[in-house]
Amino acid sequence: MNFRHLIIAVATLLVAGCAGIGPHTVNRDRFEYTSALTESWKSQMLKNLVGLRYGEPPVFLDVVSVINQYALESQISGGFTWTTPTDIWQAGLSGKYTDRPTITYSPLSGDKFTRNLMTPIPPTAVLSLIQAGYPIDLVLRVLSHSVNGIRNSFHGAARARNADSEFYPLLAALRRVQDSGAVGFRVVKGKEKGEGTLLAFRGKVTKETEDEILAVRKILGLDPLSREFRVSYGAIPGDNQELALLTRSVLEILIDFSAQMEVPASHVEEKRVGPTMIEKDPSGTPLMPLIRIKSSPGKPDDAYAAIAYRGWWYWIDDRDLASKRMFAFIMMIFSLTETSGKEAAPIVTIPAG
Repeated sequence: MNFRHLIIAVATLLVAGCAGIGPHTVNRDRFEYTSALTESWKSQMLKNLVGLRYGEPPVFLDVVSVINQYALESQISGGFTWTTPTDIWQAGLSGKYTDRPTITYSPLSGDKFTRNLMTPIPPTAVLSLIQAGYPIDLVLRVLSHSVNGIRNSFHGAARARNADSEFYPLLAALRRVQDSGAVGFRVVKGKEKGEGTLLAFRGKVTKETEDEILAVRKILGLDPLSREFRVSYGAIPGDNQELALLTRSVLEILIDFSAQMEVPASHVEEKRVGPTMIEKDPSGTPLMPLIRIKSSPGKPDDAYAAIAYRGWWYWIDDRDLASKRMFAFIMMIFSLTETSGKEAAPIVTIPAG
């Protein structure tokens, strides 16, 4: 093979490579961008939890779109002069590779901020989580202020309080009823009031489950003979046929969780942040927080999520499975407050040539 044949072969390979650059990037890019967005989302959520504890307003920046554009350009040139007995030639080769990711961000502000962070989560969304299999005691402890007037605890500095004495026994009884499969929900449509949700207790249950259901009815002040009860948003039920849920907004949930995180003792002494509230049950026994966010002067070695803030590190231990699950649950709650249609995506023009 002379040099001219070699040039033709190299050019053919380069052209073939250019034709297939796009498909080979899909698996790699999708995985890498998904991983990057996940880690960024976790860091942003943790940063806002820490910032809320120190009195900062929450700031969320959504990634609206990710567009990656590749370009691979190559050029081969050559000139040949044939003399005897020497073969004289000239050749040139150049290439260019370009990777242009276009990432569009949208700050959470205005009407979208109000809708996503400050609007109470609809009772139907709360019940949907329970119907999907989430523990009812966990869902109500995180998402509710009160159930039929029985108040949950709250750790926000402005109105911190312990739960009413009946609240945790109510959650425990509801969890046992849920585990037995004796509680469910159904959606009904009325001509005057539109769509509504009913809580229903199953008729054929064991004696132990029937006793639990009676205990739940007694605590909540519900009719002991009815099997179905209307579910509504509010602090106080209208009658003994109604279950009133006073739900929290996402912002209230974030404030409640941020108040339970660990903070440096020196920051408390310097009045940079308030002390951590320790919640207690009716007997006075301290309760474990639903999520443990630790603080340390150095960067942690094994963290599920970690951020640096004011010279300290705040983090969730990767070996703390309960805290990791709760952190993921908090991030998922954002979708529960989407009450309007999706905003139009930005129009991005990608050159074809």
